[in-house]
Amino acid sequence: MISALPIVDKTVQPSDLIPLLGQYQLLPQLLKELIIDQAIQDVQLSPEEVVQAVEQFYRQHQIGEEARREVWLTHYRMTPQQLAAQAQRQMKLYKFKLQTWNNQVESDFLQQKGQFDQYVYSLIRVASAEVAQELYFRLQAGEQAFADLATKYSQGPEAQTGGLIGPVTAANLHPTLVQILTSAQPGQVRPPIRLGEWFVIVSLQKLISAQLDAPLRQQLLEQRFNEWLQLQLQSVVVSDDSIAVSAQTP
Repeated sequence: MISALPIVDKTVQPSDLIPLLGQYQLLPQLLKELIIDQAIQDVQLSPEEVVQAVEQFYRQHQIGEEARREVWLTHYRMTPQQLAAQAQRQMKLYKFKLQTWNNQVESDFLQQKGQFDQYVYSLIRVASAEVAQELYFRLQAGEQAFADLATKYSQGPEAQTGGLIGPVTAANLHPTLVQILTSAQPGQVRPPIRLGEWFVIVSLQKLISAQLDAPLRQQLLEQRFNEWLQLQLQSVVVSDDSIAVSAQTP
């Protein structure tokens, strides 16, 4: 049984902990950690992975030196054994993600690839449709270079770079702009369109096609994991004196 916790001049009873966690908006994080603990309870680490897990944890928190580690342990009120367990927990969670969703990553990538493609493009934005049309005619006639017109007329920060923007991931661009860039040929100047309060002229410079490299693979794994975790949170039952967690393996 947990005894009462003396904190400064206030004593917190065990029955108060869950309401207090809710009051201070800390309960969702606790629930996530409990779900993770249940999910990884059967994940095993080899002796080599245990050593690797501890080394990675030390590097991540910059506590390779014993003095730094002691400060860290004191700050988090942890024992060396708890630190080692926490390090192994991170490795177990990583293995759980791989074992559960790694075979779905390539399919997810193919379905979402367009969101990860990057574009380098030139942009002129002005507040007037008439000015935008005039600038477009000048570009079509070859009277002036895109960079010169962008520097002189564009009303956004791109004026400082001669209109050049990017690389920018498609997910971070306006959907209409993505459609234009996707269908454009490099160097082609597209007619003015309205985007919000602006009239813009766009020219694609370069398309950087996304590749399923290690960082993107990790991002897709995290996406799958977070979706699963949110579903698990919905099934947790919480009362003032208990928490019932039943994590379902995907």
